[in-house]
Amino acid sequence: MSYKSDIEIAREAKKRPIQEIGEKIGIGPDDLLPYGHDKAKVSQSFIDSVQDRPDGKLILVTAINPTPAGEGKTTTTVGLGDGLNRIGKRAVICIREASLGPNFGMKGGAAGGGHAQVVPMEDMNLHFTGDFHAITSAHSLLSAMLDNHIYWGNEQEIDIRRVQWKRVVDMNDRALRQVNVSLGGVANGFPREGGFDITVASEVMAILCLARDLKDLEQRLGDMIVAYRRDRSPVFCRDIKAEGAMTVLLKDAMQPNLVQTLENNAAFVHGGPFANIAHGCNSVIATTTALKLADYVVTEAGFGADLGAEKFMNIKCRKAGIAPSVVVCVATVRAMKMNGGVAKADLGNENVEAVKAGCPNLGRHIENLKSFGVPVVVAINHFVTDTDAEVAAISAYVAEHGAEAIVSRHWELGSEGSADLARKVAEIADKDSAHFAPIYPDEMPLAEKIQTIAKRIYRADEALMDKKIRDQLKLWEDQGYGKLPVCMAKTQYSFSTDPNLRGAPVNHSVPVREVRLSAGAGFIVVVCGEIMTMPGLPRVPAAETIRLNDDGQIEGLF
Repeated sequence: MSYKSDIEIAREAKKRPIQEIGEKIGIGPDDLLPYGHDKAKVSQSFIDSVQDRPDGKLILVTAINPTPAGEGKTTTTVGLGDGLNRIGKRAVICIREASLGPNFGMKGGAAGGGHAQVVPMEDMNLHFTGDFHAITSAHSLLSAMLDNHIYWGNEQEIDIRRVQWKRVVDMNDRALRQVNVSLGGVANGFPREGGFDITVASEVMAILCLARDLKDLEQRLGDMIVAYRRDRSPVFCRDIKAEGAMTVLLKDAMQPNLVQTLENNAAFVHGGPFANIAHGCNSVIATTTALKLADYVVTEAGFGADLGAEKFMNIKCRKAGIAPSVVVCVATVRAMKMNGGVAKADLGNENVEAVKAGCPNLGRHIENLKSFGVPVVVAINHFVTDTDAEVAAISAYVAEHGAEAIVSRHWELGSEGSADLARKVAEIADKDSAHFAPIYPDEMPLAEKIQTIAKRIYRADEALMDKKIRDQLKLWEDQGYGKLPVCMAKTQYSFSTDPNLRGAPVNHSVPVREVRLSAGAGFIVVVCGEIMTMPGLPRVPAAETIRLNDDGQIEGLF
């Protein structure tokens, strides 16, 4: 049987005017700023007006470590939201925006798949409402003002060898990781080394996703450290007088985007920090607003639970004062077989033993999630090649770990296929049995926080930090940053820092390459192994097959 592609299904969507979608969740047309007929931003005045309402239940969707076999975390998030609405619950979905770099690289978009998608899929995966361009522009403004400050006399006495602020672009471009700037003589400034990160790794992105309102946004932007003086004292963004103009550029980007699923249910799509190099969650303002408008809010955290869910719990929940009622961990038969040693080409063949061999990766994630004090449900995202015996093997394994696995066929059937999962999730959320707590306290020393994550989440023997890194962490503690959480930058493909080490590895260590202080966002970035904050394109990038067809429609997005 042949199935339509995601983009073909999305193109056939029977979308409703965005004002109707807003009305379903209590947002009037005057509180929406439309971007065409099918997407809109929600006004800050409306957000302010609902703050005294009680919160709904927060449901986090996470997953096992990603494999080339596919897991479908966003697809499950969308399918579960549709399923909850199908069974009569008032539910809203909150997901992240897609970065252009991975769209044209190998990861693809972030709108779900099959019959569990958010639309307009093409817009969401491309320029959408311009939020990422605004973030790139605000970041670039600070870059320009910083070098301009140095050029015109350097009143802040910045040591140009210690400029911390990189530039960003929303594209995978390895050639920009390390560059020299201000070459070409006196008129162009003072030459120094610099570099580019991808926009989703920008501290401006992290701040937009953690700020509560424009005032908080401007304060946090001003708190960013851009350089150090010769005496090692920090130079802040506010010393360069850039935070006001940056806030102006981000004024519209701060407002959450409202779109719809294929089944015309409301979805907020806002913010997009990567989970392997940033904190991997959609914006706080979108999530907290959704909680005021719905009985259930389904959100996701990027990549596997060792990255996205850990940061959701330890960073986002801590900063926003929210807590999940239940966590859904997505797994697939195909991914279990791949973790069990089966090659991608052979995944269509039944192999129960390989499924069993791959299940420890799932088991590790279940244990880790439970350690935060929240109940866990496993969603088996169904593929048409899955056999009953393979599904039964996962269900039996999950039961041994004190959780329940529910097969969900949302990709194929939409909400009809996710109704069972929705019923189970709602039942658990309504019990209020969660006793959520982050796995480390604010007061724990920074190096100890890093060790805690390495040992308790990654099951490493230790995190390896040389004296220079330990001294840097101690200095930040002395400067008053010791209570910040840590944001691990690590490969998404493994619990370890080796992307090829699947399953549930033990007896490994986590080498820490560098640490970065994101004083505005309010966390310490810990760069581990060989992870890059500016990805490169693969040998055959997806961009090679993305084009307009004869009817002017986009083809090749996925």
